[in-house]
Amino acid sequence: MDFESFFGKDRVIEQAEAPGRLDVMGGIADYSGSLVLEMPVNRATRASIAIRQDDQVNVHSTNAEVMGKQATVTVHLGDFIDKSGAVDYMLVRQKLNRMLGSDWAAYVIGCLLILIKEKNVKATGMDAWISSDLPSGRGVSASAALEVSTMTALTRAIGITLDRIELPVLCQKVENYVVGAPCGLMDQLTSYLGEKDRLLPILCQPSDVRPSIAIPKGIQFVGIDSGAEHSIGGSSYTNVRVAAFMGYSIIAQAEGVSIEIIKTARTNRAWSKLPFQGYLANITGSTYEGKYKALLPEKMRGKDFIKQFGGTIDPVTEIKPDVEYTIQVCTQHPILENSRVHEFARILESMAKKKTISSEERLSLLKNLGDLMLQSHRSYGLCGLGHLETDAIVDAVIKAGPGAGVFGAKITGGGSGGTVSVLCSGQEGLRTAMEIAQNHWRAKGKDPVVFTGSMDGAMASAARKQ
Repeated sequence: MDFESFFGKDRVIEQAEAPGRLDVMGGIADYSGSLVLEMPVNRATRASIAIRQDDQVNVHSTNAEVMGKQATVTVHLGDFIDKSGAVDYMLVRQKLNRMLGSDWAAYVIGCLLILIKEKNVKATGMDAWISSDLPSGRGVSASAALEVSTMTALTRAIGITLDRIELPVLCQKVENYVVGAPCGLMDQLTSYLGEKDRLLPILCQPSDVRPSIAIPKGIQFVGIDSGAEHSIGGSSYTNVRVAAFMGYSIIAQAEGVSIEIIKTARTNRAWSKLPFQGYLANITGSTYEGKYKALLPEKMRGKDFIKQFGGTIDPVTEIKPDVEYTIQVCTQHPILENSRVHEFARILESMAKKKTISSEERLSLLKNLGDLMLQSHRSYGLCGLGHLETDAIVDAVIKAGPGAGVFGAKITGGGSGGTVSVLCSGQEGLRTAMEIAQNHWRAKGKDPVVFTGSMDGAMASAARKQ
């Protein structure tokens, strides 16, 4: 099937593209309110959308067959509307999850259903053509790029305007409520608002987007695919998230918050009057060590936690009774990571502002940045989100070291495989990163997948086309 035959003649087609992202610092601390630093990568997903008038939704992906998936998916909107005429997220998720071989289409179809539910859009169907040079399952948030490109093109096709934060928030709802993956908001915000050659700082409480930070001249952040597929819907990521919220619940109840208030906060997301506004990242490292660490069990089964502490304030995850959660390390990670990210941002900003900087000072600052990345990587591993393949890349970076122009590396995003972010200096650092990638992939008999450079997010690229 080609583009012209899919759409037919004389159709109004809206198009948008959205990049993936490289998680430089912050990662899984986003749902606990940390500052994160994200870079849009120089690969993107493109969505072309035309409105239909028969309640039919046709979605085609040019990449699906390569991944062993169904390339074209057709559904009717009526299949996802309950008897009252409303969109029921539970019903939607159940039906889409039964579409074997076409699970990718849930991200596209979900955008339309979210607009019907959340924005009262009177939708009449659509045709959507999706293409991408962004690999899925590599930890660079191909899912967010798919949602953001679709939502950007779709809202233009329907003729509604969303503000710069609302569009990413609706895309996150696609992932949380339609697909059923408990992701934070940083991926969608970066795919939409990111800027070329700059890092996007987001204080995830829940979506305080701060002025972007220029990547200092001569520094590059390169992503090396480990070859181990990452899934944010996987049990490891979800269990770590649940454990972190368990830790917060224990801390909040130690501060006098009742189980009933915890349950209410889960429902209405009214966190502002909770201790630390509901975010672990607002606890300092010294306060955690001195006051709270000893309160947290290293491990605890879900059923025992429910019996003693009732539940958590997280609205998008469920505690599984028979799972043993590693509460202490998963609670500690976002507290310490938030501090690391703030220090990382401070160093980058100071480097970017200085008109001149000595080679000795520059070397010292790069080593500090690299050490912060390595600390973050080790913390991922303690939480259970490491992987032998990503560890191998990080170890290779450490072995090569500053003398070869590479200063640090860390697993990105949700962990458990996917991509490693590498801090490189100059052309020498870039060559070293490429050599590490080639050596890593040579044993697999395949060409390496490396993410270099960056591009603007969907908002800026859409504005240029208007």
